[in-house]
Amino acid sequence: MLVRYKAIVLGKVQGVGFRYFTQHEALKHHINGTVRNLDDGSVEIDAEGEREDIARFIQAVKKGPMFSKVQEIKINKQEDTKHYTSFTIAY
Repeated sequence: MLVRYKAIVLGKVQGVGFRYFTQHEALKHHINGTVRNLDDGSVEIDAEGEREDIARFIQAVKKGPMFSKVQEIKINKQEDTKHYTSFTIAY
């Protein structure tokens, strides 16, 4: 069953390749959606996929790339799906 989650990732997550890492992990875990930097220094992820794939994807995102430091992830399940067809980095 297709599910959608929005997540806000807090910590040292900008300027360290975090969006590219997230996109790579999304493709690896069959997740569609978007990732973008927010003005407050956090990163927003809008992810859609099968529940088990989302769970594995979130675990990978918690680790982050080498120079990042994820302090917290705020995750909210969304009621609707957007039927994304790929995972993109939004600018």
